Amino acid sequence: MSNTMRGRQDSAALFVFSAVCLALITILSVWKLKQLKYRLINEAGGAMFYGVFLGLAVRYLWLDGEEHLENTGSVCSCHGLNSTPHVIMVNTSSDRHCYRQMGQRCSQLSSLQMGMLDPQVLFDLFLPPIIFFGAYTLNQRHFIENLGSVLTYAFLGTMISSLCIGACVYGFTRLMVLLRRAADGEFSLTDCLLFGAIMSATDPVSVLGLLSDLRVDSDLHALLFGESVFNDAVAIVLTHAIASYDQMGTGNIFNTPAFFRSVFFFFGVLIGSLLLGFIFTVITALLTKLTRLHENPLLETSIFFLLSWSSFLSAEACGLSGIVAVLFCGLSQAKYTTLNLSHEGRTRTKQLFEVLNFLGEIFIFGYMGYIWLTFRHHAFRALFISGAFLSIFISRACNIYPLSFLINLGRTKKISYTFQHFMVFAGLRGAVSFSLAVRDTSTEARRTILTTTLLLIGFTVWVLGAAADPLLRHLDLRVEEDTDGNLQDVSSEVDTERHNTSQSLWHRLDHQYLKPLLTHCGPPLTDSLPQWCDSFAGVFCSHQKQEDEEQPFETEPEDSNVSLEKSELSSTPNSDSGSEQREDLLEGDLGLGTGAAHVIEE
Repeated sequence: MSNTMRGRQDSAALFVFSAVCLALITILSVWKLKQLKYRLINEAGGAMFYGVFLGLAVRYLWLDGEEHLENTGSVCSCHGLNSTPHVIMVNTSSDRHCYRQMGQRCSQLSSLQMGMLDPQVLFDLFLPPIIFFGAYTLNQRHFIENLGSVLTYAFLGTMISSLCIGACVYGFTRLMVLLRRAADGEFSLTDCLLFGAIMSATDPVSVLGLLSDLRVDSDLHALLFGESVFNDAVAIVLTHAIASYDQMGTGNIFNTPAFFRSVFFFFGVLIGSLLLGFIFTVITALLTKLTRLHENPLLETSIFFLLSWSSFLSAEACGLSGIVAVLFCGLSQAKYTTLNLSHEGRTRTKQLFEVLNFLGEIFIFGYMGYIWLTFRHHAFRALFISGAFLSIFISRACNIYPLSFLINLGRTKKISYTFQHFMVFAGLRGAVSFSLAVRDTSTEARRTILTTTLLLIGFTVWVLGAAADPLLRHLDLRVEEDTDGNLQDVSSEVDTERHNTSQSLWHRLDHQYLKPLLTHCGPPLTDSLPQWCDSFAGVFCSHQKQEDEEQPFETEPEDSNVSLEKSELSSTPNSDSGSEQREDLLEGDLGLGTGAAHVIEE
């Protein structure tokens, strides 16, 4: 083995070891802070803080050694490589390590760049479990009760935020041109709209960490966390659509055919990703229903994990959005496949994704802090950054307040102004925004977008995250720990309202066809399907298996997914009606939240 290859392997091992040490220090620090009940910093903020220190060490200690090697001629840098380190091809057949990126070939790279992890690998490893866990642990009863409001904020709100941020930043870029701080045409309207789509993605990891540490009202939890989960999907597809429009070479001139192709691309990717995610749910649900995997929880958990992750990989391979696919896969797995798992398998599955979510959060936010000081082509534009900081508050206000007014027209239980104030404040950015910004840094405008995105993420995580607890106390939105203790009573009231919602089209489709097909719940398919489908329905009707397996599944309803720290409080193990009652708990108003209001008024 040549000395160059050995040095490269040592550099990579040292880099991985440094990342592991960063994670350990972050975990121990957060544990100590929680013991001291210090709420001004969470896991994401701590990991980012230590990532900055790791970047300092690499830049000013490791880099000095690399510069010495470069001076001796053993390692040379590629001046055309002006983006984040993306390892696309490595040729180790000789003593020279050759890399190729975007058709350009450079003879050698520094060991520093060789030691850095490709960010796309990091996202493929850790981002799918993070998004899946956010969707999988979403409290489905509260989510369905607020479904209309959540989708309004997620879809219309993301569009509004994207346009507001893009328009505001574009105005500042024109001011930069007038002040001779930028060349005319350096920042196009498409670049600004792309930045708006990137920054409109609120981060479910940061929001979940914030809401888990701070006990907030259940409706506020459902609105904030549900919006953050779904608006990621919209922001990601919207970013891809804008990028596809830009790649058509339209320049600064509006091109109507290209615009409509981008709109078609937006809906095609969104719908295709949703369907692909649900297909993997169907496969997982049928495997766990028609086999006896529940007898071996290890195999059961492994199948569940691999198929869920495959939804992300297959979507990326097909040119769709892997994040959207794994998001919908997590939602549907929690609704259907979980009912087929054994109690131990369900516990193992949730704990596995919880650990991966926690580690993924630490590594991704740590990498954000690390890249702050190791990325050599940052572009700091004061006016652009100032406009971006101003625009995220303006866009959030233009999103929440008008939409809340419209939503309240259809809600009996209104979204209060204190809720709205906190929702405006709690728009934290994180991993998804960073993953979208780091994909392309080939131009000065895109490098400015990456630099500004990192600054905004640090500001929202460190400053807004630290101020959340005092703001909650000021707005009097904190709830006591025992407020969730009467979930069973509320659930029974929801059960009495079933006759008001059972005639909905979605409930009939779900109760009579999907649940009997994918789980052991609901009426037999032979009663729902025509007689000529009896042979098909008979395959999925396993009455004996249902009698054998239904009893273990009654011990942990789906309501246990209120949060990681509330799971034991929110479960109802003494339920007498079993899986049928759990099914009823998920039935609520599919509009704007009026179903929950009936429960409160009674």
